Amino acid sequence: MKQDDEVDALVRGRIRGLRAALGWSLDDLAARCHMSPSTLSRIETGHRRIGLDQLTAITRALGVTLDQMVESTADEDVVIRPQHDPERGLTSWMLSREDGPHGMTVARMRVTKPPPRREPGVLKVHPGHDWFTVLSGTIVLLLGERTITVEAGQAAAFSTMVPHAFGAKDGPAEILAILDHDGRRIHLLSERPGPRQADAPHEEDH
Repeated sequence: MKQDDEVDALVRGRIRGLRAALGWSLDDLAARCHMSPSTLSRIETGHRRIGLDQLTAITRALGVTLDQMVESTADEDVVIRPQHDPERGLTSWMLSREDGPHGMTVARMRVTKPPPRREPGVLKVHPGHDWFTVLSGTIVLLLGERTITVEAGQAAAFSTMVPHAFGAKDGPAEILAILDHDGRRIHLLSERPGPRQADAPHEEDH
């Protein structure tokens, strides 16, 4: 019940706040919602329960969605907490809360382990593309038969249909990555991106 009361108070406060931000009086909003100003006043002050049909009409008039009206304002929706994967030496911060445009997700990642050995089943293949830029340190990407070094300040992208894996070289490295949906599903549970040569990554002999 406490949670319901908190959501109820949140919604009422947002109705008042949005109405004030638009410069509307109770009469203005009530006319747009096809309800009486006294009814709207009682809704805003908590003296009347909000019916779903009334809430729908109010949100439509205010130009917002029901989801936006009840969206939480807790710290958890502001502070991005890291997800640790000690086994793979990977820490991720998901910078986009929802799927971004064109099915993209943005993440910051800290990589502490070197790339794995080329053994059967180690290099992954799946639909999608990965893009990243190295913020600090150096990333080594195993891409098919190639070994590509991407240093701080460089960016890289590649098709994940090419067998791939990656790791840090000579100490921890941090990257900012953009993943499509397929790449996101794989890498957040297993490992992280790698590149095509974009900003002159270096190929090494292996």
